[in-house]
Amino acid sequence: MGNQVKLPHFVIHVPVKKMTLIDKYVVLQFFKNLAFALLCFIIIFILVDLFENLDKFIDNKVSLGLVFNYYIAFIPEIIKLVTPISMLLSTLFTAGRMINFNELVAVKNAGVSLFRFMMPFLAIGIIITGISIYFNNWVVPEANKNKFFIERNYLRKNRPMEGLFKLYFQDTKNQLILIESFREVDLTAIQTSILLYKPDTLTELVRRIDASEMKWEDNMWVLYNAYERDFTNPEGGLKFSSRLEQKDLKGFNNINLVPQQITKKQLKPDEMNYGELNDFINSMEKGGQNVDRQLVDFYSKISFPFSNIIVIIFGISISTGSRRRKGLALQFGISILVSFVYLGFVKISQSFGYNGDLDPLFTAWLANLIFAVFGGANLYFKNY
Repeated sequence: MGNQVKLPHFVIHVPVKKMTLIDKYVVLQFFKNLAFALLCFIIIFILVDLFENLDKFIDNKVSLGLVFNYYIAFIPEIIKLVTPISMLLSTLFTAGRMINFNELVAVKNAGVSLFRFMMPFLAIGIIITGISIYFNNWVVPEANKNKFFIERNYLRKNRPMEGLFKLYFQDTKNQLILIESFREVDLTAIQTSILLYKPDTLTELVRRIDASEMKWEDNMWVLYNAYERDFTNPEGGLKFSSRLEQKDLKGFNNINLVPQQITKKQLKPDEMNYGELNDFINSMEKGGQNVDRQLVDFYSKISFPFSNIIVIIFGISISTGSRRRKGLALQFGISILVSFVYLGFVKISQSFGYNGDLDPLFTAWLANLIFAVFGGANLYFKNY
């Protein structure tokens, strides 16, 4: 056989940075502090709200089970609001503890850079941000629907000015449904009228039915005390029915309206997920309405979770930027102060966005951008 050519064998070693012992220590301490902070804030929020609404619960004779359901539905909103504060508090406590016990000095003497020290903090921030985007946009709105349902129907709070009164629905091309008011508790439309027009002209009224109540029962509408008029028959007169099911309506188009379409009329942005709010904004734009306020809330649904990363940068810049040891009380005070300043800035910038003075997208991200630049600059100048 001929000469065999042996090709050189190359072995490429790719360095893989595994999670070190210090990383595991930081992650464990961080999540301990985070869980403790969230638990404390949840308890504080519930107690404050309970004392505030206790008289309303008593006056409206709300059952203990309903009060329990109310606060179960309130917990996701609390978690959404206090997660950035808890993240900042956890960062200050974790990094501050390492400074107070000279653990950070030992880490630096071992040749670990500040950026490498920050990696587990930033990794946690990215994970929590991803979870928050899903949690805030899908879990929280569903919980808020239950919370606001109880407030509107049992505590007489958060009732819209127009909301569920004088409602108008284009059910089909030539059929209109008019509702004087709607009871969300038992899905009952009060003083309801169904108007059927001639399909070719859409101006000539053909049939009309008026009912004192229209209830949603067994996935269909049932009309009570209904008076029906047939304008195509001069001798038809009035036809009365004490109870008339949707399937027994003769001469009318099938009713496509469902209770969910009615209750959506009163939903707030906090009760809508990302897709629902987007559809709501599109419908308002088609109607020629101003949507600046809704767009600010829409973009804020994504921008707010990113504050979890920003507060970590801010917290590390505060903790590592001073040679003095800080007590737990001082760290707690700093986190509360920074959080109030951040939330205050968010509210102020939102007011400009609501009024149309600032672009809605820029408004939603303005606070994050300013605090990210300030935190990054503070971290750089105090540590390099």
